[in-house]
Amino acid sequence: MNSRSLIHSYIICFSLLTTITFSSVDPKFEACKPKTCGNGQNISFPFYIQGKQEPFCGYPGFELTCAHNGFPILNLIDTQYTIHKIFYTNHTLRVSNPVFSESTTSSCISPTQNLTVGKYRFRLAANQKDMLLFYGCDLTSLPEGMQEHNIGCSAENETSSVVALYREDQDLSIASKNCKGRMVNTSVEDEKGGNIKEALRKGFVLDWNASNCSECTSSGGRCGFDTDPVTYAFRCYCPDRVHAARCDPKPKRLSKAGKLGVGLGVGLLSILIIGLLLLVYKRKHGGQFQTRNTYPNPTSNTDIESDSAYFGVPLFSYKELAEATSHFDHDKQIGDGGFGTVYYGKLRDQREVAVKHLYEHNYRRVEQFMNEVQILTRLRHRNLVSLYGCTSRHSRELLLVYEYIPNGTVACHLHGELAKPGLLPWSIRIKIAIETANALAYLHASEIIHRDVKTSNILLDNSFCVKVADFGLSRLFPNDVTHVSTAPQGTAGYVDPEYYQCYQLTNKSDVFSFGVVLIELISSKPAVDTNRLKDEINLSNLAIKKIQEKEFSELVDPDIGFDSDNEIKRMIVSVAELAFRCLQGDKELRPSMDEVLEVLRRIESGKDEPEHLEEADVHGSGVSSHSNVYPPLPTSPEKIPSSPITVTDSWESKSTTPSVSC
Repeated sequence: MNSRSLIHSYIICFSLLTTITFSSVDPKFEACKPKTCGNGQNISFPFYIQGKQEPFCGYPGFELTCAHNGFPILNLIDTQYTIHKIFYTNHTLRVSNPVFSESTTSSCISPTQNLTVGKYRFRLAANQKDMLLFYGCDLTSLPEGMQEHNIGCSAENETSSVVALYREDQDLSIASKNCKGRMVNTSVEDEKGGNIKEALRKGFVLDWNASNCSECTSSGGRCGFDTDPVTYAFRCYCPDRVHAARCDPKPKRLSKAGKLGVGLGVGLLSILIIGLLLLVYKRKHGGQFQTRNTYPNPTSNTDIESDSAYFGVPLFSYKELAEATSHFDHDKQIGDGGFGTVYYGKLRDQREVAVKHLYEHNYRRVEQFMNEVQILTRLRHRNLVSLYGCTSRHSRELLLVYEYIPNGTVACHLHGELAKPGLLPWSIRIKIAIETANALAYLHASEIIHRDVKTSNILLDNSFCVKVADFGLSRLFPNDVTHVSTAPQGTAGYVDPEYYQCYQLTNKSDVFSFGVVLIELISSKPAVDTNRLKDEINLSNLAIKKIQEKEFSELVDPDIGFDSDNEIKRMIVSVAELAFRCLQGDKELRPSMDEVLEVLRRIESGKDEPEHLEEADVHGSGVSSHSNVYPPLPTSPEKIPSSPITVTDSWESKSTTPSVSC
């Protein structure tokens, strides 16, 4: 095409476009007209109905569907909830689980999932109460006073019942021990008593967080959200123009002739600019237009991936992961660490993922990225979080994509936002300890040291199964060397004191950290607490002191049955003694993770003799590992130093530091 034809085409196309733009109503304003599912309530920003309204009419993550009964449905990660009422002024909505709405006295209660609200767009309102549902309960084995908590039979087994208890109820441990089915957490509105089944049917209230739409609607517009990765912002769609911040209260409308004149004027001005650009281009390139195809350098375009896989791992583009996480929205942040931030996301194929975004200005981020990908591609174990993929090394950002584990961390359940008395009974805690030890034993057998073992890196699924995560500090550790010399890194309260003092990382460093985890499981106390006495700020110091003095009752969480159940007491004391060995200052006195796993299984089974031990499945696939029985508990253990608040701080006192030969 010659330059004259090209200019002529621009004249025609641009004139038509500008004329249409100034003479028609914004189609997005028309598209965002409120709609209903059939129950009479209009749905508008920040919500939108899939199939009835365009995605740009709502806020990311606020899509609704319609149920057969005419009510809108909200999807909260694991389960769909019926919306009874949206209160746009207060930014709240009342929802309920249809499982409880549809059940009657003659029908059984279908299984459901845990309520998972998280830290995204929705949060439980302040006056809601947590409730636990226990499926598969035999009412004859429960105390008579618990009969009133029966809310119906279980659809999985009609001969059993479903029992509902508030989290603060003292009978939680009894229900957990006697009910053989699943345990589900949900929420109800706190109405100071009343019928539990009716409370479940009525549901609960959620707060929601989105851009304020009042200024736009008061000015005659309709709110929306431009999800284009370049713009990605709130929009106010007005009747007579596009993408205004707000509409004028009394917009000045042009006549048809005025609109046409403005359109042609803009078109002619644009043509003049285009002509000048073409003239400059022709002079620069000797009057010849480039007609052959050109392709950019892969490293110059940050969203172009040069390979389909990286170390055998699928590659994701930055654009896809930005869309999945609503452009790395702060409300989707679910974790934060020394090397990156983790966001919740949903891929185009509807898989829920956790996206780790490595810090942009960290000079070690490329090394960290390579290290984590290389390690994770080698690992396959049921108690390790799975890696779905990553961005390429040419991407504008370094991102890792993991499976999403919905039930929070062990730290949250022990002493964080999910911690409630009786919610985590001993049977679950010993299971967590065994599965975590199994994962770490597998890592060590694979010549890998985790180096950041802590309860906030132990994730739980909805069945409270363990998924050990965050291998960002891991190091490949060949079996033919005794240690790796490296500057100490890790988390305060969990760092091996010998590693800190001698700069020698071994697999026994993970054992020390796991010892702190064991103490957290029996005490529900955090690894570091500056409100405790100076020599007890570190949980490891507090534990060694109490265990050595046999003051278990001052260490153990009183809500897990230590004083009321002799079998639980036996197991807790045995776990405390095992943790004592793991926390020894001299690594040679600590057991291996294989030995830790064997002893934990022996404690759970109640088999005290070594010959009755189960074989340790350290590979997650039936591979056994045998090891020696522990030496007896030392009577005057060597004290370990108290960890600093950060791993770069100085130790508090040399008098508490063991004499270690590095």
